[in-house]
Amino acid sequence: MTPQRYIETRVEQYQEWYDAKATRMKAMHLRMRTVSVVGGALVPVFVNVDLGFARVTATVLSVVVVAAVSLESVYRYREQWKNYRSTEQLLGHERVYFETRVGPYRGLSKREAFSVLVARVEKAIASENSATLNVMTLGGQADSDVQAGVPATRTESVVVESVRAESVKVARARSDEDARSGEGGA
Repeated sequence: MTPQRYIETRVEQYQEWYDAKATRMKAMHLRMRTVSVVGGALVPVFVNVDLGFARVTATVLSVVVVAAVSLESVYRYREQWKNYRSTEQLLGHERVYFETRVGPYRGLSKREAFSVLVARVEKAIASENSATLNVMTLGGQADSDVQAGVPATRTESVVVESVRAESVKVARARSDEDARSGEGGA
């Protein structure tokens, strides 16, 4: 597979998918927050108004607010949005770095640079999948940790940290190669 084909069939495809998912999750998060905030603000108003429909309206609004907060708690729209958006951005950065041969791609042959690109992109995708799974399965644990005063894990940084670790490996390998070539030439 050529680098261009990989970029077109894998990187661009995933970027578009992550962009669409991030946009959808952001919209859902904002909807749930809006319903929660507006509904939560209106409930006391209806409770204190002496009209026949006010009591029923306050009850319905309370149920809607609880549903919105519960759905956000279960589906973790904010965390998913951040994970998808950070991965989409990361893939875009990797593509630019690869095409301009900067960062971890500096000084590498075309073949080496392509191998590094594939490794970093696939690692980012796998890390995002893992982060999303953690958000969805460990979300309740994070809530109880926050209530207990334990700082929650920042799942959006999982992707960035794993790619950063990969960058360090590439830099060390390059440094080792430079050291070996320096020893051989002396």
